[in-house]
Amino acid sequence: MADIIVLGAGLGGVLAAYEVKQAARGKDRVILIAQGDTYHFVPSNPWVAVGWRARKKIEVKLAPVMKRKGIAFRPEGAKRLHPKDSRVELSTGEMIAYDYLVIATGPDLAFDEIEGLGPQAYTQSICHVDHAEKAASAFTAFCANPGPIVVGAVQGASCYGPAYEFAMILDTELKRRRIRDRVPMTFVTAEPYIGHLGLDGVGDTKGLLESEMRDRHIKWITNARVTRIEAGKAFVEEVNEDGSIKAAHELPFAFSMLLPAFRGVPAIHGVEGLVNPRGFVIVDKHQRNPTYPNVFGVGVAVAIAPTGKTALPVGVPKTGFMIESMVTATARNIGALLRGREAVEQATWNAVCLADFGDGGVAFIAQPQIPPRNVNWAAEGKWVHLAKEQFESYFLGKMRRGESETFYEKWALELLGIAKLKETQR
Repeated sequence: MADIIVLGAGLGGVLAAYEVKQAARGKDRVILIAQGDTYHFVPSNPWVAVGWRARKKIEVKLAPVMKRKGIAFRPEGAKRLHPKDSRVELSTGEMIAYDYLVIATGPDLAFDEIEGLGPQAYTQSICHVDHAEKAASAFTAFCANPGPIVVGAVQGASCYGPAYEFAMILDTELKRRRIRDRVPMTFVTAEPYIGHLGLDGVGDTKGLLESEMRDRHIKWITNARVTRIEAGKAFVEEVNEDGSIKAAHELPFAFSMLLPAFRGVPAIHGVEGLVNPRGFVIVDKHQRNPTYPNVFGVGVAVAIAPTGKTALPVGVPKTGFMIESMVTATARNIGALLRGREAVEQATWNAVCLADFGDGGVAFIAQPQIPPRNVNWAAEGKWVHLAKEQFESYFLGKMRRGESETFYEKWALELLGIAKLKETQR
C-alpha cells in the first residue's frame, strides 16, 4: 500500500485528488491536505467584488465530497514540507509520511513587496474570495462617493486576465449605476503592451484589448513599476525597454484593485532542490521534481520561465486547461510508478481562456501556451460572457458531485471549433 498526499485544495489540488485516486491501486491511500474545508471558484471572484455573485454560490464544501470519493481529507493546512524525510508537517505539528506527493499549493500573494499594497493596506484584490468580499464592501462605499479608479497588475504578477476582466466589469457596473461619467479610470500593468498577458499575446489580444479600453475610456500605462501606495494615491514609474525611467506618475484613486506578484507558499519556500528562488516548484517534463523524484508539482505552484525578455518582471499564467493537463499527466505517472512502470506522460500546456467583461468578453486559445504555437486565436463577443456563466455552473456542479473527468476539455474543443469556423470564413 502507498500513501499519496496532495498538498493544496484549489483547482489543481482538488482535480489531482480525484484523478490520483482514480489512477492509484485499490489498496493505496490518497490524502488531500487543505487550508480550510472549502473550495472557491476563483474565476468568479471579479463578480463577487462587484456584488454579482454571493460567496456561497461559488463554494464547495470538500469534506463530504472527499468522503464519497474515498479520499482522506485534512483541513489543517501544512506548516512545512520535509522532502528528505518524505513527510508533511501540518499546522498542528503532526507529521504525515508519504510515498508520493503532489504539490498544488497555488501562490503566496506578495503584497508585502510593495509598500501600501493589498487589502490590509490601501488597495483591493480579487485573488481570494475573502479579498473579493472586502473589495465588494469597498466598491459599495465608493459608489456612494465616486472618484478615480486605478486597476491592474504590479511587476512580478503572473495572472493578468483577471485584471483586464475586473477593469471591464467595473466599467459595465458603473454604467448600470449611471455614474461612469464621474469615474476616470487608469489601467496599470508591468506588461510591455496591452494584451501581452504574460504570453506575448495570443492572436490579436493586443488589438482587441486596446480597442475595448479605448471604447470604454480607460487610460493605460504599460511597463509600469508600482513603487508604493499611499491612502488614495499610487506612485508608478513608467520605464523604457532598458529599465530606465521614462515618466513618473502620481495616480489619485478613490478605489483601486492591483494584482500582486506571486511566490511559493511558506510551507515549501526555500526548500533546496525543490523550488526556485521565488519558491516555485521545479519540475521536469513529467511534472516531477529532479531532486526528489517522489514529488510532483502542478498548477500555479510550478516554476515556468517567462516567454521572453521584458523591461519589468512579467510572469507566465497557469490557466485552467493547462493545470488540468498537468494534473492528468501527474496522476497517470504516479499510477505507472505504483505498478513498477516508468513515468512517461507529459502535460500539453495548452491555454484556453474566457475573459468576461460583464457585457461581452474575449476568448483565446494558445496551443501550446508558450510560443511558437500551432493554434494562436482570439475572438470577442457577448457570447463570451454567457459562456463563462455556463462554465461556472457546469464546473461547480461537477466539483460538488466529485466527478473526476476533465472539466476544460469540452470547452476547449468547442472554442477550437469556433476558431476553425472563423478561419474558414476569412
